[in-house]
Amino acid sequence: MTPAPFRFYLRVRYQECDAQGVVFNARYGDYVDVATMEFFRALGFADEIATNDLDMQLVQQTTTWKAPARNNDVLEIAITALHLGTTSFTLEAKFRIAGRPDVICSSETVYVRVDHSTLTKRPLGQDLAAAFNRGTPGVVVDHAGYLAR
Repeated sequence: MTPAPFRFYLRVRYQECDAQGVVFNARYGDYVDVATMEFFRALGFADEIATNDLDMQLVQQTTTWKAPARNNDVLEIAITALHLGTTSFTLEAKFRIAGRPDVICSSETVYVRVDHSTLTKRPLGQDLAAAFNRGTPGVVVDHAGYLAR
């Protein structure tokens, strides 16, 4: 059984949109990064990230767009772990306009855990692997104030 995905809400800001009036494609990478850090916080690794005991490098990111997001839309980003390797892991981010069922964008990101000082690969470790497998059932982080309305 796959744990319920972590959910993160953010509001699209005017400056994140391009001349077509939609979220500029590169912003989705920023959104994935913010949601991923919140996911790690929800997994219980905020201190490890702050002290660089848990450090990672992005090695591949593939994004697929299906529909636009616009200024002032609230995005719901669901994060799940798709694959765990020895030193790497793959996270999937699915974007929806909050309150709507259709996925408008998805992104798969492969990270490798590294030593902060040498940038050499490090094993994921049992604690991190267990946290990914456990997931964050029921955890929602709402930076948009969407759920409070």
